[in-house]
Amino acid sequence: MSQRHPTEAELLALKGKQIPVLELLALFGARLRNDLTVPLIEQALRDVGLSTLPDFATCNSNADVQIVTREAAPHSEESPQEDAEELPTGGLPQNPIRVGDIPSAVSGLYSVTPDKKLSEITYLMSNMNYSQIPVIEGGVLLHGVITWRSVVKAYERAAQPDLTEALVDPPVVESHHDFFSLLPRVSEEGYLLVRANNGSFCGIVTAADITERFGATAWPFFVIGEIEFRLRKCLGAKIGPDAIRAVQPNQPRMQTGLITDLMFNGYVKLLNGEQQNPALRVKADENWKALDWRMDRTQFVRQLDRVRLIRNSIAHFDAEPLTPKLSDELRGFLRILRELT
Repeated sequence: MSQRHPTEAELLALKGKQIPVLELLALFGARLRNDLTVPLIEQALRDVGLSTLPDFATCNSNADVQIVTREAAPHSEESPQEDAEELPTGGLPQNPIRVGDIPSAVSGLYSVTPDKKLSEITYLMSNMNYSQIPVIEGGVLLHGVITWRSVVKAYERAAQPDLTEALVDPPVVESHHDFFSLLPRVSEEGYLLVRANNGSFCGIVTAADITERFGATAWPFFVIGEIEFRLRKCLGAKIGPDAIRAVQPNQPRMQTGLITDLMFNGYVKLLNGEQQNPALRVKADENWKALDWRMDRTQFVRQLDRVRLIRNSIAHFDAEPLTPKLSDELRGFLRILRELT
């Protein structure tokens, strides 16, 4: 789906209406929420004085949101980035991954009609390196699937089997089904035939697709986990409990003075010499001096804050692989921390 920009009139026409999150995304030619689509939609709504209840960026992707004026939205007031809400350490995406988030599930499907000969289908499977081919009529009427296993069994029963003797019932799932709950079925069956919301079949998900997608989705969490581990190791060794308490919430149970109780916004506050709070700026200068790192402080803190934003985006938005640019940012910052520790 290509990106589009709705007109001001189109957006204002939504005021007071309740629409699904997916419909709001589709209005902008988007299917998923990520670090590109969310800021685009937020800015477009802000430009015409609108917002959503609940916040479309962090609510469940299958939820409905109400389009309201910014004055009516609790989150319409701009808050400092340093106080942005974060997930607890180690948090995974709040929004579930759907089957339709796997590219092969919605990228189209090669199928044949029931008038084909079995020999024609097996030739196609060999030539195209397919493990299975669905037999579908009219895009929606499923007759079954031909697999190499079903072909072998058909030839065990007859010397010249026809198409119907090699047909098997495939595992069919809907594109909106939860991704992780279907992993056992992929492991058992080897593939899933995916049906779109309009009833047509839109793709196949194989075990190889799952492995590739999971690796791309999980990789950022492992990298950010290592970044946090190394940050705590080097900061905790040089910055004392009193300095840590200064950036913790002013509540008795939160004032632990432990580096392990901080999140990324806390790490930024420990070192940011340009933050708004003058008392924290002074303490940040002291903290940086205690570290005695021979590198550009402004660049380091800027990169650290970028990691914070990336972490929050993959935790709050629909999980999908990071862009190459964001992945490179994580790799670069991790390299710096490895040199320090």
